[in-house]
Amino acid sequence: MFVDEHTRTAGEEELRERIVAPEFPCVGAKSALARGTLKTLVCHSLSSGWDDVRIHRELMEWARGYREDPKGLRSLAVVFSGPDDLDERTFERLMWERIQSFADKDHWLGQPYDHRVSADPDDPHFSLSFGGEAFFVVGLHPSASRPARRFPRPTLVFNLHAQFETLREEGKYERMRERILERDVELAGSINPMLSRHGDASEARQYSGRVIEKGWQCPFRDKRLEEAA
Repeated sequence: MFVDEHTRTAGEEELRERIVAPEFPCVGAKSALARGTLKTLVCHSLSSGWDDVRIHRELMEWARGYREDPKGLRSLAVVFSGPDDLDERTFERLMWERIQSFADKDHWLGQPYDHRVSADPDDPHFSLSFGGEAFFVVGLHPSASRPARRFPRPTLVFNLHAQFETLREEGKYERMRERILERDVELAGSINPMLSRHGDASEARQYSGRVIEKGWQCPFRDKRLEEAA
């Protein structure tokens, strides 16, 4: 069950067109695309584990590549060919199923959890970890309530935490964040209620793009957290 060349090319082109659109608010993604540091991986289905090993391998390589050359912004976008009829809750459930699978593989391979972040999804300092590097995820899909998160195909964009910490140290992060927020408000007419800074609230609540209700429990549990307890 492989993705054919037409589907792969279409997925890559759709993502490129979405990012270069004038109204698209994320200037970080625009920068990564312009610099050639946005990699797109087109896979079979968000509801299937068919490509999980391949995706996890790419995350490991992405972490290694960043450690060797930590300059500039970079993102790994995993575009799934379907399903294209997911509501927000179903997308969220399938997204966490895939993330759990990647984390289980990272644990099985003996990869360390990035010590700079927490493996507990209830912790304000939570972040995912693959290949020893912290990542956060931006979920996109056709039925997203936020316009900036709408995309023709289910997509998970993985961003390295360390690159944004570097921007903070360089004094560039706050201005970039302000620009993204301003552009998002122009597009949606309101500020995203789920946005928060790392350390103020768990970023797990932001991944799917859905407005998370009070009392929500993240379905993700990393085995390395259980072993450390």
